[in-house]
Amino acid sequence: MTSNPASRHLHADDVRGATRLAIDAVAHTTSLVEAMHHNIMRAPLPFGPGVQGPAPGLTGFVYASIRGVTQAVGLGIDAALAPVAQLLRTTDSSPAREAILAAVNGVVGDHLQTSGNPLAIRMALRRDGVPLELRREALAARLPQATGRLLLLVHGLCMNDLEWLRNGHDHGAALARDFGFTPLYLHYNSGRHVSGNGRDLAGLLEMLLEEWPVPVQSLTILGHSMGGLVARSACHYARQAKLAWPARLERLVFLGTPHHGAPLERHGNRLQTFIAGISPYVSPLARLGMLRSAGVTDLRHGNLLDEDWEDRGRFEHGTDSRAPVPLPPGVRCYAAAATLGRERRDPTDRWLADGLVPVWSALGEHRDTALDLGIPEARRWVGYGMNHWDLLSRPEVYERLAAWFGEPA
Repeated sequence: MTSNPASRHLHADDVRGATRLAIDAVAHTTSLVEAMHHNIMRAPLPFGPGVQGPAPGLTGFVYASIRGVTQAVGLGIDAALAPVAQLLRTTDSSPAREAILAAVNGVVGDHLQTSGNPLAIRMALRRDGVPLELRREALAARLPQATGRLLLLVHGLCMNDLEWLRNGHDHGAALARDFGFTPLYLHYNSGRHVSGNGRDLAGLLEMLLEEWPVPVQSLTILGHSMGGLVARSACHYARQAKLAWPARLERLVFLGTPHHGAPLERHGNRLQTFIAGISPYVSPLARLGMLRSAGVTDLRHGNLLDEDWEDRGRFEHGTDSRAPVPLPPGVRCYAAAATLGRERRDPTDRWLADGLVPVWSALGEHRDTALDLGIPEARRWVGYGMNHWDLLSRPEVYERLAAWFGEPA
């Protein structure tokens, strides 16, 4: 049976989720305007930090009433749409819808999850954009050509598993063709904390290997951007829980992974701190910076563990206080970086790197020996004249991957 193509672009749950998000945005904007109103009324001078709390008296009552009415309207709309969403529920989804959903989750995915918004992505292992049922019989039926060599591909921030196919090339499909891997693709909410996604992935891989229809010889994980951090976090939590799958892990391959953070998030954090302290008239605007997700703020320094963010404000400006997380022992680890510079020592290499991640961060290098990943020179590579997303499709990147994957065990 073929579903209506239009339904694949927009689900009934999308309307519910977008409505909830719009209601939340109105409430947030109302609070922001209230704080600005309060500060303008109370501050004699337009300098220094402002007050972020609600306005007092009648002014506060008016703003509270606006928020209350907005929430009531939102609840009414949601209640009306819920039965419709159940009747029209479908698993069909277009690449355009998947891309939009992934971007929204990357930006505000933590809020979507905590608020129970149906737009929140649930972690799953997928093939061709369809989740796998982790039961032996179901896996055997879905993947009749399954081999004992598993390849898991983990996407980055604001992306999804379908976006491994870029410019007609998919590293997973190519590695399956050339080396006999069975590729699986992780789909996850990249706006959540890396540590939360890492812990969930650790459990998911344990279930996968227990139910895989043929004996598992090896597992390789290929992570792009944030995906590499999620993979490292999963390795840590799997060893902590004494799970079985790390014994099958043969390779970890990182493409443009910000092991030590990305400057864009650090600069954004400094700008937010500056706005919050420059004037009470504009300090409430710093709240706009607080809309970015936990996943985004984890990229400031490359957080992997709960301890890296617990008991501290996500938006406070501070130094890197991560707990060192070494690479898993006995696993061959590789790192590829990209830079817009055309050659070594090009100034672009130092200041822009691939547009998001510095070369030294992508290669795991750090002046602190406890944080330096110590990846051997032969297992590191820099692609010149390419950006962060070119790592997904440029021929020279795959040539490097093929050389690494061709190394004898």
